Amino acid sequence: MEPKIAQKSPFEVDLKEGLSVYWCACGQSANQPFCDGSHQGTEFSPVEYVPEKSGKHYLCGCKKTGNKPMCDGTHNKL
Repeated sequence: MEPKIAQKSPFEVDLKEGLSVYWCACGQSANQPFCDGSHQGTEFSPVEYVPEKSGKHYLCGCKKTGNKPMCDGTHNKL
């Protein structure tokens, strides 16, 4: 099963150092790029991310990154 592409660009989000967030890996969440539990009953699980620094972070929107949950530019090849 392939994840749903939420968008073909990264999500720019402001995150706080040391505060865990859960990135949506399935693409179904209505609260992109964060998990809202929509993966229930699928093979997908959210990815915990704990920022080392506060500020802007770029989380993958296409769900195909090789560096989950961070954008690695894979969306440019879709």
